Amino acid sequence: MTVRTGVGGRAGRGLPLAVWGLTRAVLLLCVFKVFTVPGPDVTSDVSVIYRGWYEVLRAGTYPLDDVTWQYPPAAALAVLSPDLLPFLEYASAFFVLALLCDALVLGLLLYAGSRPGMRNAGAWLWVVGVPLLGPTVYARYDLMVTAVAVAALLAGVRHPRLLGALAAFGTLMKVWPVLLLVGTAPGRETRRSWSAAGVTGAVLVLLSAAALPGAFAFLTFQRDRGLEIESLGALVFHGARQFGWEGRVELRYGSMEFAGPYVALVSTLALALSVLAFGWLLLWRLRARTFAVHTPADAAFTAVLLFTVTSRVISPQYMVWPLGVAAVCLVFRGSRTALPACLVLVATGVTLLEFPLGFAHVVASDGEGVALMAVRNGLLVAATLIAARRLWRDTVPGARQGRAAAGRISRAGREDTPASAP
Repeated sequence: MTVRTGVGGRAGRGLPLAVWGLTRAVLLLCVFKVFTVPGPDVTSDVSVIYRGWYEVLRAGTYPLDDVTWQYPPAAALAVLSPDLLPFLEYASAFFVLALLCDALVLGLLLYAGSRPGMRNAGAWLWVVGVPLLGPTVYARYDLMVTAVAVAALLAGVRHPRLLGALAAFGTLMKVWPVLLLVGTAPGRETRRSWSAAGVTGAVLVLLSAAALPGAFAFLTFQRDRGLEIESLGALVFHGARQFGWEGRVELRYGSMEFAGPYVALVSTLALALSVLAFGWLLLWRLRARTFAVHTPADAAFTAVLLFTVTSRVISPQYMVWPLGVAAVCLVFRGSRTALPACLVLVATGVTLLEFPLGFAHVVASDGEGVALMAVRNGLLVAATLIAARRLWRDTVPGARQGRAAAGRISRAGREDTPASAP
């Protein structure tokens, strides 16, 4: 019996490839400034900040005196990667490499989607979602990290050790890929993936520390971060500014942050929410018993959403993280993440409206800026709650039965209730 894979074969791959090519051509035209996108110049991070780090790294040290360097040691590889294309100037090479990573993710998703019992929905989510971030997605190295994460989750279906090794590498690029390990099946799969992650991480840490001084200077800079104006907690102060809150917006640690009364309190509450998110994930891990082939991706998607929403910083490029992991989830027919994935897709489009298009409104906390942030962050909160609820029901014993029993009781109650007298 032939298992249908949705839109399979060459014909099924042709349309997403065509749409990908068209949309990515537009992105390249934007980052190369053939077209100008209104708002701040999103490419300056590459041409100025990344290029400055590149020069420091080439000189033989991590950026020890630059508070904007807030990344684990393997991030240096992304910053140095334009050396792979020495015939191009730095920024141009970086944009081309981002395009190649984008293409790699699409190729992996299409290949996985063509296998029996799988589907191309994940590839379509990637094709449509990435351009919704606008040129920002090619002007940050987050897409490179996401490519590592997608490869890790897809490889983990058959090769748990490779999942662990790639997750460790991604973690030392930008921390969040450690969450890819939260949903591995208990027993041999977890032992293999987690041990491979531990060994790979230890080797990379030692190599980083031996290669250049200052590999862990980023920890201090990251610790001192404040409340970025696009985060969920920042909505408190966007609203408070309408009622005379005596605070301000400042450029600190490479992003726009709130400063003033009660900011430290809300930042602490955001950290507390992150701790609660960790506690929920730990409880889920201890209670979960049903692990299907798609569970690692579903759990990683939920974990990434939990820590993104509760973070003190939600920069626009962060949206590519849940987008990439959601794309892996949708490759599996058994995954129930379609709704939260669609909410993330819409939130990605709203992110483009707030940065760079409407960033002046966000900084000013005017009506349009507050509305954009409320909608974007509201969509992320909704996606997080739905993803967490579905993950729990699909994996924790008794959750489905409890829901079914509640439904039967509810129906019985309605049936037994006498009709109202006229």
